[in-house]
Amino acid sequence: MATEKEIVVSGIRPTGYLHLGNYFGAIRNYIRMQEDFNCYFFVADWHSLTTHPNPKDLPGNVMRVLAENIASGLDPEKVTLYAQSDVPEIAELYLLMNMLAYVGELEKVPTFKDKVRLQPQNVNAGLLTYPVLMSVDILIQRAVKVPVGKDQGQHLEMARNFAQRFNHRYDTDLFPEPEAFNYGDSLVRIPSLDGSGKMSKSENEMATLYLADDDDKIRNKIKKAKTDSAAVTPGTPMPESVQNLVDLMKLVSAPDVVQFYEAAWDNQTIRFGDMKKQLGEDMVNFIAPIREKAKDLQQDTDYLRKIMKAGAEKARANAAQTLQQARKLIGLNYY
Repeated sequence: MATEKEIVVSGIRPTGYLHLGNYFGAIRNYIRMQEDFNCYFFVADWHSLTTHPNPKDLPGNVMRVLAENIASGLDPEKVTLYAQSDVPEIAELYLLMNMLAYVGELEKVPTFKDKVRLQPQNVNAGLLTYPVLMSVDILIQRAVKVPVGKDQGQHLEMARNFAQRFNHRYDTDLFPEPEAFNYGDSLVRIPSLDGSGKMSKSENEMATLYLADDDDKIRNKIKKAKTDSAAVTPGTPMPESVQNLVDLMKLVSAPDVVQFYEAAWDNQTIRFGDMKKQLGEDMVNFIAPIREKAKDLQQDTDYLRKIMKAGAEKARANAAQTLQQARKLIGLNYY
């Protein structure tokens, strides 16, 4: 008898365009996970409401995120793909878990503090209880593993706390304590083209390569990427800006190309114009097939809706079992 695969849950907000950092930092791991785990991957449309997206844009944004994930390699036959709002059981468990969440602990969450500082006119209750909803996304499917980066570690720790708190209060083992998971050294930080930090959905568009960028835009962004071309003596370590370009090459270029430019730096014969041109073409060859497939998928809304509906049905079936048990443990069972 085959053993059941462990459950993995992850979500992505339908705000901004997916970029190279999303692909190598998350989606590439998702593609590998779909072979090894029972994966629930969702579009976090409820989460996006804290910043009040335009209602006219939201459906298209959700469809685009779904299309880009499938175009990148996620197989709807192997993973459960759904919109968060299509699983109303999440909202009920979110309500129940809020009774076990305390204002003091939520106010101390670094991301909440950042939001208060950055958008003082929009400190809504959804922002405060964001970690509760994020925890419930995971707990309602009884996930044991969550693919997260370092910046999401505290949110996962809160999910573990809520699991412990509920289990202890109601003397149960209903919720596993989810663990952070990635394939070791395959978790990649994608550097920004402006020479520092990492690529971001929202900060500097010219320093970020989006999966939806056309070929000329990709070439132009790389052409304008920062490089430190000051004369240095042989053996000097690469400055961060040059190392960033080499790191990007390692992801999309042939190994001998990477070796050539690393050697050129060591010999002080590097020509940044040639290097950027090479990287530009290699990046175009990598992104273009994903972009074109995503574009085709976005035209086929019936297909995307079919995938979302099937995913929602599976996600709801599993979530309903969890919620039913939680209600019973709390005492909300009158019939």
